[in-house]
Amino acid sequence: MASVQMQLLALLLRTVYKPRFATDAAGRAMLARQKRSSTPPRSLTRRCSVRGERVGGFDVHVVRWSDAPVGAGEGPAVVYLHGGAYCNEIVSQHWGLIADLAERTGAEVHVPIYGLAPQHTGVEALAFVMEVLGGLGATGRPVHLIGDSAGGGLALIAAQAAIGKSAVPLTGATLIAPWLDLSMSNPGVDAVEPTDPWLTRAGLHPIAEAWAGGVDVHDARLSPINGELRGLPPIDLWVGTRDITMPDCRLLRDRLPAASLAGYHELDGAVHVTPLLPVPEGRASRRAIVEGVARRLADASGRAAGPR
Repeated sequence: MASVQMQLLALLLRTVYKPRFATDAAGRAMLARQKRSSTPPRSLTRRCSVRGERVGGFDVHVVRWSDAPVGAGEGPAVVYLHGGAYCNEIVSQHWGLIADLAERTGAEVHVPIYGLAPQHTGVEALAFVMEVLGGLGATGRPVHLIGDSAGGGLALIAAQAAIGKSAVPLTGATLIAPWLDLSMSNPGVDAVEPTDPWLTRAGLHPIAEAWAGGVDVHDARLSPINGELRGLPPIDLWVGTRDITMPDCRLLRDRLPAASLAGYHELDGAVHVTPLLPVPEGRASRRAIVEGVARRLADASGRAAGPR
């Protein structure tokens, strides 16, 4: 059963946030909203050192814990792709998880600030993320991908694009309630949508069309559920049962080869991107996610340091 805090949060989401996704017009209004700054907040810079880079014309923030055991530009790395329905900026909840990752893994966390819809498209974002991964791969550093919601979908797309490319040494990918199918045509969504206090397909459809930029929304470069699943690194999936992304997360779980499914975690009564939220379920799942990433990076570093 969901905690009291989760139930109260769900009520708040249904009252305040669901109207933003409730209709086609609401989705278009979200697209038209002026974008805000993606500058890391003081809450992050007080905890971590942050340096900025430019890759392919876009910003990448590199976050490092001040007591990290390796120097800047050394050791394993995490690439974090933020959510926001491909049209909203990175927010404080994302930065909080990024700081936790930097502190508890000791790795640099690279945060690509991809362009948002309607000014930019999914194909552009994929090219940018692959350039970031290629730059890290050129240094020989093992890399772990992590993303939430839209960023989770983009993370899986990038992992698929990296299949068979030794220049992009991925240790795995952690996907938090990923948006796996822009069409949201899975019949299972019909039963879940009324229970989701946050997201509605009606408002997401125009955003998906804008992000597609004229490309078919079923294209695997936009909807990774339709992409190649053989040869992927270990994938760790997290989703709540009151989340319209759950049916596609189950579908991905069932389609992934056993060697590529590191774990599937379905949180009973939980809403979208619960690991980012200030509820007991969120704190527990966030700890487990960070510990899992730390273990995978440690394993990869051990292999890299061993006999060749």
